[in-house]
Amino acid sequence: MPVTFATPQPYNLFEPTHDLRHEASNEDEDIDMLDPSAEAEGGLSFAKKIVTPGEIITDDPQFMRGHGTYPTPSAIVASVAGTLHRTNKLLTISPLHARYTPQIGDLIIGRVREVGPKRWRVDIGARQDAVLMLSAINLPGGVQRRKNATDELQMRTFFQEGDMVSCEVQTTFADGAASVHTRSLKYGKLRNGILVNIPPSLITRSKTHHYSLPENVDVLLGVNGWIWVSKHVPPPTAGSAASEEVYSNVNEHIDIQTRSAIARVANCIQALARSGVRVDETMIVYAYEASLAWEEPGELVSLEVGESVVREAVVRARGER
Repeated sequence: MPVTFATPQPYNLFEPTHDLRHEASNEDEDIDMLDPSAEAEGGLSFAKKIVTPGEIITDDPQFMRGHGTYPTPSAIVASVAGTLHRTNKLLTISPLHARYTPQIGDLIIGRVREVGPKRWRVDIGARQDAVLMLSAINLPGGVQRRKNATDELQMRTFFQEGDMVSCEVQTTFADGAASVHTRSLKYGKLRNGILVNIPPSLITRSKTHHYSLPENVDVLLGVNGWIWVSKHVPPPTAGSAASEEVYSNVNEHIDIQTRSAIARVANCIQALARSGVRVDETMIVYAYEASLAWEEPGELVSLEVGESVVREAVVRARGER
């Protein structure tokens, strides 16, 4: 039975290694807090990277306010806690804690909440549930045809309430909702694993979000911060009998060694998230290798052990660069 981990409260384990002080440019960049009292060019100095609600960003009238800020008669003030960004003269703040905002092409993981007429409602951790249309899935066996009334009556044989699915954002709407699809065999129902929830800001968009790790473990990184850690199963091929199993509700047998590896990888991801470190294939592999110094995966739940594992992973990543 899948186990959902509670979303951790990330914090910064490592102090900044350098102090950013630079002049305004025409490029998009993350900047530190603008200090209006400084005497740098334009009356701006960059001293901090994180701003808090109510904090004055700048009183220079040449800057424009963006998302995460609000104006006062004399200054631009932060309305959320987050990282300050500048695009030319536009100042915006990316919140540290925010719900996922769908973007077209994102690979995400969701949980089916409701089966409706010709559609499923899928919880993806956004402000609104996504919509998965009956016409946006592959039929068993990879058959491509127009869906009819018989298919609508059999919708629960494809996905039912509580099922975990991987999908891709197909369309976004003005109100923030999204429509998703599973028209590729690399998407579909998720089995044989557990779900780990982390802040979406720690996931970096890349060409691939599916990784195979040592000890027969697969990791699927959803851009929405939902991560599926599971036993490695060869992907079905188009037109084969295996493609008919994509809607099966039966988990495969998972031996003790693979279960232990799955738990170890999941705990490593949680440790990275608690420390506010990005989660990608490189960091997961380094954290996994560092965690082997502890025999039992359960030991990684300890804050001290988790921080030690993350430090070692970060050191290895810096050494690689």
